[in-house]
Amino acid sequence: MDKELIKNFIINSLQEDVGDGDHTSLATIPAGTTGKAHLLVKDEGILAGVELALEIFNTVDPELKVTTYLQDGDAVKVKDVVLIVEGSVHSILIAERLVLNCMQRMSGIATVTRQIVDMLAGTNTKVLDTRKTTPGLRYLEKWAVRIGGGVNHRFGLYDMILIKDNHVDYSGGVRQAIGNALEYTATHKKLAIEIEVRNLDELEQVLQTGGVDRILLDNFKFDDLRQAVAIVNGRYITEASGGITIDNVRDYAACGVDYISMGALTHSVKSLDLSLKAIS
Repeated sequence: MDKELIKNFIINSLQEDVGDGDHTSLATIPAGTTGKAHLLVKDEGILAGVELALEIFNTVDPELKVTTYLQDGDAVKVKDVVLIVEGSVHSILIAERLVLNCMQRMSGIATVTRQIVDMLAGTNTKVLDTRKTTPGLRYLEKWAVRIGGGVNHRFGLYDMILIKDNHVDYSGGVRQAIGNALEYTATHKKLAIEIEVRNLDELEQVLQTGGVDRILLDNFKFDDLRQAVAIVNGRYITEASGGITIDNVRDYAACGVDYISMGALTHSVKSLDLSLKAIS
């Protein structure tokens, strides 16, 4: 966990939510009131965000006492208790929504990722996330993918060169795009290079040019994908993307690619239902 990034995220999120005070709690609950609450599971899936929740509670009020019963990556079911928090009721209620928003979103992502990972069991294919994340929440969402057993692709535009179709078209073709990228990495910043190809012809151009680390086979039909993997023959890491769903992911893996990237891991998942309820 990147402590500094998480600290800034929590502070900014609390400022967005609390502003100049939780006036409902201030108006209805006497100062100094203490109590307990448990974080209750109301769904089935994979839990994620427990470690983050502990940081949120601690940031809101270091005097809060949190006892955890389940951890990130655990399979959960309805009525499971994740944790119990006790201390200032005002502090618990300030932390409540941020804890739930983060954990529900992260657990939803971890749950879908685990489903995909389980479907890929027995193959040599791993599932990757993408940059199709919620602005400001990318770190948390990619963290959730790891908790679910998936693999993180590049975090952003800065940590890898991924030459996609627009880059190829704007630079004048596959060979020119690769050449430009190799010149850039030699003179500016050394980065891994991946290139997206749209058909077998572009794949052949990549193989003739060389210089890349990974080839992304985008929107290939199954027959073409199998042929592409056979042509590459282990010389480069292969990745498939485009139109891949939970219903067909196993078929894509059967084509022999090393990785499958799925934006659906992060851009359209259903949050896991959790709640924080007062207990005596």
